Amino acid sequence: MTQQKRWATGLLEILISEKNPIIATLTARLQFRQCLAYLWILIWGLRSIPEICYAVLPAYCIITNSSFLPKAHEPAMYIHVALFLSYVIYGILEYLETGLSIRAWWNNQRMTRMNATNAWFFGVISVFLKILRISGTVFEVTQKDQSSNNGGDEGRFTFDASPIFVPGTTILLLQLTAFVKGFGGMQLPSVDDASGLGEILCSALVVLCFWPFVKGLFGKGKYGIPLSTICKSSLLSLSFVYLVTSTSMGQL
Repeated sequence: MTQQKRWATGLLEILISEKNPIIATLTARLQFRQCLAYLWILIWGLRSIPEICYAVLPAYCIITNSSFLPKAHEPAMYIHVALFLSYVIYGILEYLETGLSIRAWWNNQRMTRMNATNAWFFGVISVFLKILRISGTVFEVTQKDQSSNNGGDEGRFTFDASPIFVPGTTILLLQLTAFVKGFGGMQLPSVDDASGLGEILCSALVVLCFWPFVKGLFGKGKYGIPLSTICKSSLLSLSFVYLVTSTSMGQL
């Protein structure tokens, strides 16, 4: 993830520099379509902001007993289901046509979510602090682990005490908290737009995407999330739950 953060930071630094494609297009050195292509790559790290918002949204709706999707019995729900299935099927077919497996597609989906909400988000913060002249970007050396001889550890997700894992752990704890409040009957008083099956399924999908973090909660050594990270994420999760609960209660 450190490498992903470096890439996101570097691309955003180009975007805010004098060599960004917008200036190059205005000075007639770059075609408009080329500018759009470069911008698509350079704003890579900015995807982290909507990714985090959408990852937190299902948990927020379950905790506050609100909704952002139609109810399961409403005809409008079929539109959302059709769009979701179309996206999934199209992505899987692309992988199969290139000789890759469905497992490879799913792993890529999970890593994209985890990279966006963790590494890319910290890349955005790093550039933002640089703009404010609070901190400068520094090159971070990635620690290389020695591979084991038996190969049993290949593909396993490793953690350390870096704050880069705090957002992902916080998102996971929020989903688990939402499940406890939802299935435990501890939601806020219901109104017409109470949360339903759609929000629960979306929250479950987020948990599946962050499944390596679920394993990390119970893992040991480098395969477990450090206690300091869990404590920070727990504090952030509790603060978020308290804030949204207090705000929602005030609106009832």
